[in-house]
Amino acid sequence: MSDTEDHGGEPARHTGDPTGRTSDPRGQTAEKSLQERRWAAYREARRALTRGGFRGTVRERLDQLQEAAPQVYDLDQPPDMYGNRIVETLEERVAALLGTEAAAFFPTGTMAQQIALRCWAGRTGNPVVALHALAHPEVHERDAFSVVSGLRPVRVTSEPRLPTAEEVRSFEEPFGALMLELPLRDAGFVLPSWDELTEVVEAARERDAVVHFDGARLWETTTHFGRPLEEIAGLADSVYVSFYKSLGGFGGAALAGPRTLVEEAKAWRHRYGGMVFQQFPTVLSALVGLERELPRLPEYVAHARVVAAALREGFAEAGGTWARVHPQVPHTHEFQVWLPYDADVLEEAAVRQAEETGTLLFAGAWSRGGPGLSFTEVGIRAAGLEWTAADVRAAVEDFVGRLPAAGR
Repeated sequence: MSDTEDHGGEPARHTGDPTGRTSDPRGQTAEKSLQERRWAAYREARRALTRGGFRGTVRERLDQLQEAAPQVYDLDQPPDMYGNRIVETLEERVAALLGTEAAAFFPTGTMAQQIALRCWAGRTGNPVVALHALAHPEVHERDAFSVVSGLRPVRVTSEPRLPTAEEVRSFEEPFGALMLELPLRDAGFVLPSWDELTEVVEAARERDAVVHFDGARLWETTTHFGRPLEEIAGLADSVYVSFYKSLGGFGGAALAGPRTLVEEAKAWRHRYGGMVFQQFPTVLSALVGLERELPRLPEYVAHARVVAAALREGFAEAGGTWARVHPQVPHTHEFQVWLPYDADVLEEAAVRQAEETGTLLFAGAWSRGGPGLSFTEVGIRAAGLEWTAADVRAAVEDFVGRLPAAGR
């Protein structure tokens, strides 16, 4: 299993070689072996704090879709051809959920956001996109904005939080669009308060800029904001959402906003190669996710807070091991755990715990956060709901016992 899979479809963060490989062939072999052991441990573990659908086998994923699909769509209807029929059904559903005039399905979020911001640049006459230094296009997309779409990203801030209204107001050069990632994944899945978000949007509008939400994980923000999806999305001029990061779909994304923008985006979708002949398996999985997972996200967020508190308590009770859960109270159903060890040490401990006890506490890869400091991402979904706070604390005690004494 690759680190791309561990981090929700995005590359894991490493220092040195951006691929995460080492120049020592023996190191490459060892890394591959550990990843294979982690995959096997995940498959065989009796209990796992996180079980993402994307980690299933092809057979499992198809079986799940076959079981659920008849409940969300008439399978006797003809399949889609170049974006019609079932694709249009999904687009209409998303627009209704987000309260927008229209929505367009895209094979990837990278494509959807490039096109959205390209369209806005044509309307504002300004190709500059203001965003966070940790925003997805800056970290994970190989400079796609500038290389492919003629946009010029500028970084409003690099602080591990969303930009403030004052930072937006005082930014030294004009920009046509402000892009806000909600939640900001690489800072720990963090969100601003509702008042802070509305102030940031107002600050951008004062500068005659449009506001675009990178809402790959927007679905799970309703608990933190205490607002329905349509009210959250209504702050922005356009919104992108993902169908696999929270909803468990096979892939795909949607761009939602004014009808004229969406129609223009569909023209660019064709030009970018996104007019795929048939996409009904992916679209079906998205409809299933909206039906089954979307209503459960508030429950996942609530239990993530229980698990995060139990992790903090467990590490404190284990004695001597410094640990950080970030945010202390998760804003969504995902958060980070930081520990003072090298990533391979933590990876080995996590895999051995699963191999020897059948309990997989940390299913995701560990990434280097600094000298002798590493972090992983924890997400709570249906499997995690089975864990009590006592279960988490007991698993932490066992996990800490597998770490080298020097770090304790």
